[in-house]
Amino acid sequence: MASTTTRTGTAKTQQASPPTWVKPELAALVKAAPDGPDWLHEIKMDGYRMHARLHRSATQRGALDAGRVNILTRRGNDWTAKYPAIAEAIARLPATNAYLDGELCGVLPDGRTAFNLIQNASDTGRGGSLVFFLFDLLFLNGEDITALPLIDRKARLAKLLTGAPSSLQYSDHQIGRGPDFHRLACQRGLEGIVSKRSNGRYEPDRRTWLKTKCLNREEFVVVGWSEPEGSRHRIGSLLLGYYTPDGRLIYAGRVGSGMSVAELERVWQRLRPLAADKMPLSEPPPRGSRFGSPLVLSRVHWVRPEMVVEVSFVEWTPDKLLRHVVYLAEREDKPASEVYRHRP
Repeated sequence: MASTTTRTGTAKTQQASPPTWVKPELAALVKAAPDGPDWLHEIKMDGYRMHARLHRSATQRGALDAGRVNILTRRGNDWTAKYPAIAEAIARLPATNAYLDGELCGVLPDGRTAFNLIQNASDTGRGGSLVFFLFDLLFLNGEDITALPLIDRKARLAKLLTGAPSSLQYSDHQIGRGPDFHRLACQRGLEGIVSKRSNGRYEPDRRTWLKTKCLNREEFVVVGWSEPEGSRHRIGSLLLGYYTPDGRLIYAGRVGSGMSVAELERVWQRLRPLAADKMPLSEPPPRGSRFGSPLVLSRVHWVRPEMVVEVSFVEWTPDKLLRHVVYLAEREDKPASEVYRHRP
C-alpha cells in the first residue's frame, strides 16, 4: 500500500482496491443522548447492519467494467446473492471503487423502518423492496478515508449518493441537541438514535458510538420451547437466555405473544434440528414467577443455543426476568455467542 502527501502534509493512504472486509464500528447503549456541538445524531434504523464493497477494474481499452459488488454482514459473510437489487444499485454509483457502511431496512408507509419487513423480504426473495440507508464511507476511488473526520466522510458520501437509485438513501444527521433529537424520535415512534463524534475517525470493532433507545428492545438466545396449549400452534412460548462475560448462559424468561401462526410454524421448523437432550442453561430456570404462569420443565423442549431473536419488553422484574415480552423477529445477522444483557 503506497502513501501520498497532501499540500498540508497529511498522509493519505492509496490503494487500488477497497478492503475485502472491515469490522464495523459499534455503538454502546446509554440511557441519555449526549449534548453539545461535537456530536452528530442519526435515526437508529431497524434492519440489518451491512457493508457494501464496490470494485471496478480497467478493461483493455481503458474503460471501467460494470463493477463487482459484495454485500457483507457485520460478521463479514457475503449476502450479495440475497439482495441482487441492492448490489445492482451499488454498482451504478459513480465511483471506481468504494466501501460503504449502513443499515439494510424494510420501510413502512409512514417512513419508519421495521425489522419484520426485511425478514419477510429475505424469506420470500423480494429483496428489491428494501432500502439501504448509508451513513458512512470508508474508502473511495483508491483512497482509505477512515482517518478523516466523520463529518467529512459523510459529506463525501452525500455527494456520492446524489442521483443514486431510490433503494440507496443517505442517512442524514442532526448536529448537537442530542436530548431534543432523541425526544422527537421517540414521539414519532422510532426505535431511537445513534450519536457519533463529528470529528471521529472510523474505529473498527470498537463501541465508540452511543445508542439511545426509545423502547426496551434486545436480542436473546432461544434455549428451548414449551408445548402449546389449546388451539395454540406448535409452540407455547420460547425460552430465552443471554450470556455473561464469563460465558454462562442465563435464563431471561419466555415470549409467546407477537407470533403469527405462520411464524410459529417457521420458528418450530427452525428449532427442530437444534433439539438437545440436555438443558443448555448454566442453571435451571425458576419454576414460578410473580409475573407469569408456572414453567413446567417436563413440557420444555431444549435446543442448542444458536438461534437469536429480538423482543420488546416493559422491564426486568426484581427476580431478573423479562416482563410483558413481545416477539419481534429472528436475528440471523447476530451470533448467539455475542448476546449479552445490556439493560439493568
